[in-house]
Amino acid sequence: MIGPARLAAYDILLAVSAGRADLPAAIAHARSTLKDERDRALASEIATGVQRWRAALDHVIAHVSKRSIDRLDPEIVEILRLSAYQLLYLSRVPAAAVVDDAVNLAGRAGKRSASGLVNAVLRSISRARATLPLPPRPADPADRPAAIDYLAVTLSHPRWLVERWYDRFGFDSTEQWLRFNNAPAPLTLRANRLRVTREALAEQLAHHDVVVKPTGFAPDGLIVEQGHLPGRIDGLMVMQDEASQLIALLAGRHPGPRVLDTCAAPGGKTLALAAGMETGGLLVACDVRGRRMDLLRRTIETSGATNVRLVQADTLQPLPFSQPFDCVLVDAPCSGLGILRRDPDIRWRRREDDLPSFAAAQLVMLQRAAAAVAPGGRLIYSTCSSEPEENESVAHAFLATSPAFAAVDLRQDADCALPAEVIDANGHLRTYPHLHGLEAFFGAAFLLRS
Repeated sequence: MIGPARLAAYDILLAVSAGRADLPAAIAHARSTLKDERDRALASEIATGVQRWRAALDHVIAHVSKRSIDRLDPEIVEILRLSAYQLLYLSRVPAAAVVDDAVNLAGRAGKRSASGLVNAVLRSISRARATLPLPPRPADPADRPAAIDYLAVTLSHPRWLVERWYDRFGFDSTEQWLRFNNAPAPLTLRANRLRVTREALAEQLAHHDVVVKPTGFAPDGLIVEQGHLPGRIDGLMVMQDEASQLIALLAGRHPGPRVLDTCAAPGGKTLALAAGMETGGLLVACDVRGRRMDLLRRTIETSGATNVRLVQADTLQPLPFSQPFDCVLVDAPCSGLGILRRDPDIRWRRREDDLPSFAAAQLVMLQRAAAAVAPGGRLIYSTCSSEPEENESVAHAFLATSPAFAAVDLRQDADCALPAEVIDANGHLRTYPHLHGLEAFFGAAFLLRS
C-alpha cells in the first residue's frame, strides 16, 4: 500500500506540472482528502520541497539514469522527483519505504514497465547521498560559468533569473538570496489594529502556548516561533508576510478621508489602511474576480472594519467612480519573482519574456487608477517582484505619460511611516532577502499636483 502522503504529493506535483493548478491550490485540494494531519504536513512538505529543489533533483536524476528529464514520461519524472527529494532532504524517512512506494506508484500510474528504472535510479541515489554529482561552490566567484552552474543547479533556480541577479548583485548576495528562497518561510501575522495592538495580540497568543516575536520592520507584525494558532481569535490578526505589511505604510500616517484599494484581496492591506483611517471616512476595496471578492469579503466581515465598501472592478478598465480619492493603492498583479520563498513553483512557471507583458498591464492599471486620484492626493504603486521592468521602469513610464503627477521621495516625506532602512536611493520602498531578510517587494508613491 502506497503511503497516503506520498500519493497526495504525487497528485499535487502532477497537477502543478500539467498547469491545472498552482502549488498552493493543489496543496489545499490534496490536504482536504487526507484525514491525518501528519499526512497533510508530509504531503505539503514533499510537494513544496520538490518545487524548491527541482533543478538539483533533475540534475541528479539525469546523471544517475543517464538520460535527460525530457526523455522520461511525465508521471515517472514526478515519481522520481518526490522520491529523490525524500532520500536527499528528509533524512527521517526510511529509504526502503520511499523506493517501494515509488515502484508501486509507477504501477499505479500505468507505467509498470518503468518500475525497474525507478527502482534502480532511486537505489543509486540513496547510495550516493554523500557524493552527489552537483556543481560545487566555485573557488573563484568571479568565474561566471562555474558560479551560474552552482547557483542555478545546486541551489535550484532558473538559469535566466540567476544570471540576472548575479550580474546585478554579485555572487555573494545572489547566493544569500537563493538560500533564503529555499528555506521554509515563517508564519508571519499582522495584528488587526482595529481590534487589538501587537502587544495585546502577543499576550493572547501566549495564553495558547504560541511563542511569537516582533517583526523587525513592520510595526504590527509578529513571527510565530512555536505553537499552533487557535481558531478562537479569528479577526484579531491576518497572515501576511512582513514585506507585504510595509506596503500600506506608503499611504502615510494620514491616508485621508477617501481611500481606494484597487487590487485588494485577500484584504491584509485593506485592513491596515482602515486602521490608519481609524475606521473614519470611506475605504473602497476592489478586486476583479468573484472568488477573490469572496475572500476579501470574509476578511472584512471578521475584522470590525465598518468604513470599508466592496466593489468588484477591473483596474485594467476605467474605474466606476464619480468622486475622486485622497489615496489610491495599486498593489499590482506581477510575476511574483520576489516571493519565491513563499511560492516556490513560480520560479519554474515564469519566463524572462513574461516581464514585458506584466509591465504593460501594470502601467495600464496605474494610469486607470490615476484617474481616480483627487488633486493633492497620493497614488501608490507596489509589486512583489524583484525585477526592474515591473518596478522602476513602470514608475518611470507612468511619470513620463502623466505629467500632472510628481514622484514622492520617501526619504524626504514627512508623513512617511516606513523605516529608513527599507527606502532605497531613489526614494522607493525596496526590500531584499540579502539586505533585510525579507521577500523582494517594491513600492513607489506619486502626488497629483493641486
